[in-house]
Amino acid sequence: MNIRNILALAPVIPVLTIEKLEHAVPLARALCAGGLRVLEVTLRTPAGLPAIEAMRKSVPDAVVGVGTLTRAEDFTQSTQAGAQFGVSPGLTPELAKASQGAGFPLLPGIMTPSELIAGLGFGFTTFKLFPAQQAGGVNMLKALGGPFPDVVFCPTGGITRATAPEFLALPNVACIGGSWVAPSDKVRAGDWSGIEALARDAAELKRR
Repeated sequence: MNIRNILALAPVIPVLTIEKLEHAVPLARALCAGGLRVLEVTLRTPAGLPAIEAMRKSVPDAVVGVGTLTRAEDFTQSTQAGAQFGVSPGLTPELAKASQGAGFPLLPGIMTPSELIAGLGFGFTTFKLFPAQQAGGVNMLKALGGPFPDVVFCPTGGITRATAPEFLALPNVACIGGSWVAPSDKVRAGDWSGIEALARDAAELKRR
C-alpha cells in the first residue's frame, strides 16, 4: 500500500509511545477492535521497535507503522522490525534518501510552506503537518490548500477529541494523528476495554 491508501483506512491514527513491551499486543488488539487499524508506534522508548515486531506477529489486522524517524539508520531497523509505514517529525535530504531504500512508504513531517516545497522536490505529495496546533492548525491547512491543491495532510500534534472534527472537515486532510485514544494512564492500568471504547468513538468521526 502507498501512504494515501494507508491514511484512508481510518480517520484517526493513534500515536503510541509504548513504555513496556507487554502492553504492545493488548493495546493493538483493543485499538483494532475499536476500529482503528492503523497504528503509529513512536521510537521514543526502547520498547518501540520490539513493540512493532510483536504487533506484526500477533495482530494481523493491524497496519503497524513507525514514528519519530529522525536518523537514516532508523529506516533499516524499522524495516527489520516489520514496520509497514513510517512517519517523521521533519524531513532532511538524508531522511528522504533513506526512505527510498526502506521497505515501507514515508509520511514526512513539515511545518512551513518552504519545508513543503522541499518535500515536493523529494517526490512527496502527502505530509504530516507537525506540530499541527503550533503550526497554525486548521487555519494553516486552509491557507496551504490554495497554493498546494494536490497535497494531502495528516495533521498531528495537539489535536484532541474536541478539535478533531474541524480538522477532518477540511478537503486536504486525509486523517489525523492523535494520542488521546490511548492515554498513558489507561495503558498503565491495562484498561483495554476503555481504550477500545475511545477507539470506537474516534473511528466514527466523519471525514469530508
